[in-house]
Amino acid sequence: MKQQFSLLSKIAVLSIGAAFAAPAMAQTAGSNIVNLGWFHLAPQDSSETLRINSPAAFAGPVAGTGASVGNADTLGLAFTHFFTDNFAVTTDVGIPPTFKLTGTGTLAGVGEVGKAKQWSPAVIAKWYFGDGNSQFRPFVGAGVSYVWYSDVELSSQFQRTLSTRFAGVPGAKSTADLNSSWAPVLNVGATYNFDKNWSLGFSVAYIPLKTKADITTTLPNNVQVKSSTSLTLNPIVTFLSVGYKF
Repeated sequence: MKQQFSLLSKIAVLSIGAAFAAPAMAQTAGSNIVNLGWFHLAPQDSSETLRINSPAAFAGPVAGTGASVGNADTLGLAFTHFFTDNFAVTTDVGIPPTFKLTGTGTLAGVGEVGKAKQWSPAVIAKWYFGDGNSQFRPFVGAGVSYVWYSDVELSSQFQRTLSTRFAGVPGAKSTADLNSSWAPVLNVGATYNFDKNWSLGFSVAYIPLKTKADITTTLPNNVQVKSSTSLTLNPIVTFLSVGYKF
C-alpha cells in the first residue's frame, strides 16, 4: 500500500511539473484575440493654399492661407484571428476622434478654423515572429483603411472671415465637405502574453492620407462662392491595449 501511495505521489508531482512546463498556447492557429485600448493620432500635416474656384470674379488663390491639424485620442477595439501560428489578420475600429483645424499664415488670427470626426476602420495582415507559445511576439503588418468624415463644422470666426472677404460685410454662411478615400496602413508592434488568455499590446501605424476640403459660402444675396484646399494628414497612430484570447 505504501508503494502505491508513493507511486501516486510521484505521478502527481510529475503531472504538476508537466503542467508548469507545458506551453502557454498564447497565439496559435485558430486563436481569436480582442484588444481594447487607446488610440493616439498624431498628424504629420500640411495644407495647400485656399483657392477660390467660382464665380470668376473671385477666382484665384488666397495668398498665405493655411491650416494645421491637431492631435486626437480615442477608444479603440481590435479583433485578430490567427490563420497560422505566425500569420494573422486584424480589424481595427474605434470611436471616431474629433480633429480640430487651426489657421496658419494669414489665417493665424482666426484661431480654430473648423473640426470634423474621422472614421477610419482598417484591415491589417500581420506576421508574428517567434512561435505560437512565445511570451513576447513582435510583428509587422500592412493593410488598408477606408477614411471618411462626419460632423464637419466651420467655426464662426472663419465664417466671418470668408464673409468679409467675399461680401465685404458679415452675414454669409459657409459649409464644408471633406472627401473620403482609401489609404494604405503600415504597422509594427509587439504583444506580451501574461498567460494563455491575457496580453498587453503596443503598435505604431503610419497612414499616408490626404483629403480635399470643398467649401461653399452663400452670400446675403444668395450668390454661392466655391473654394477648396487640400489637407495632408499622414497620421502616426499608436495603440496601447489589453488583449483577451478566446
